[in-house]
Amino acid sequence: MANPLLQYNFLLEIDGTSDAVAGFTEVSGITMETDIVEYREGADTATVRKLPGLRKYGNITLKRGYTTNTELWDWRKSVIDGATERKSGVIILLNEAREPALRWEFSEAWVSKYEGPALNATANEAAIESIEIAVEDVRLVVA
Repeated sequence: MANPLLQYNFLLEIDGTSDAVAGFTEVSGITMETDIVEYREGADTATVRKLPGLRKYGNITLKRGYTTNTELWDWRKSVIDGATERKSGVIILLNEAREPALRWEFSEAWVSKYEGPALNATANEAAIESIEIAVEDVRLVVA
């Protein structure tokens, strides 16, 4: 029986960004769902059929320690300026030997939300920035 994979052992790659941008501390929101379309045939009064409808992918939230690298902000600014830059990427979950075990590949991503760090003069923590990316497709691939 295989041990479960550990959640802290991951990599994130986004097309067109440097390795410095990819040092994320947290990735969340990898969700996929399909709408349910209810349908009833005229001759069948007691049963509602359920058909698969539109597929939806949740927004993926990425968090990292704030640095002077502005690539994430520049990606968000492309949306603000009306020149949305769509990118593809992959979230790679590693096994204990730090080898790829699972991959979530996403495409047509763009930054829908940017959140700067919470600042507190009495805290002793890293400043964290967060982006939320809208994606149009996510695929799970066993590495």
